[in-house]
Amino acid sequence: MIAPLLTLAIVAGFLLQGCSTTAGIGRDVSAGADAITESATANKTY
Repeated sequence: MIAPLLTLAIVAGFLLQGCSTTAGIGRDVSAGADAITESATANKTY
């Protein structure tokens, strides 16, 4: 009875950590896109 509960707890921990990592990557990509947009706006010549 303990083994299935322990396995479930470990799997849940990995899944929750994965969500956190995915959210962090999304924020990093968004920040990079914002920087590119700001640079393009500041340097347009028309």
